[in-house]
Amino acid sequence: NMFPSDFAWGAATAAYQIEGGWQAGGKGPSIWDTFCHVKGRVFGDHNGDVGCNSYELWEKDLECIRQLGLTHYRLSLSWARLLPDGTTGHVNRKAIEEDGVNVRGYFAWSLLDNFEWADGYSVRFGLFNVDFEDANRRRTIYQSGRDYAKIISKQKMKSIQT
Repeated sequence: NMFPSDFAWGAATAAYQIEGGWQAGGKGPSIWDTFCHVKGRVFGDHNGDVGCNSYELWEKDLECIRQLGLTHYRLSLSWARLLPDGTTGHVNRKAIEEDGVNVRGYFAWSLLDNFEWADGYSVRFGLFNVDFEDANRRRTIYQSGRDYAKIISKQKMKSIQT
């Protein structure tokens, strides 16, 4: 066996493709919901309203996770489910508290971050740049990352005060 006994085997999901439940549980419209609902924008007028329907079929997802023997799983939840109006002025508590799920954190990951994995792009996008030429993989935060840090800081302060 080439892998140590404590090796982490995991999987991850992408909200729009897997979540479904596009109008359920207090979720607001995401950018993709709005875009795909305009007739003619997407081939065959397809959308992610149902996706893989993990919103409804999460117990089946857990079965698959167990069958695969995964030790880690990252569930992706639409930001529009957590922040229905797109601001931190209204947090959808149901997205956090429903079914007693032990939410450990929320992380921002954008489509633009994925360009860092592609070859041939001279401009880096996302929250931070990883210098792949540097053996230490030095990271440089972008303005978008500093803005995200401000949002997190404000939320931490609100949590401490309540």
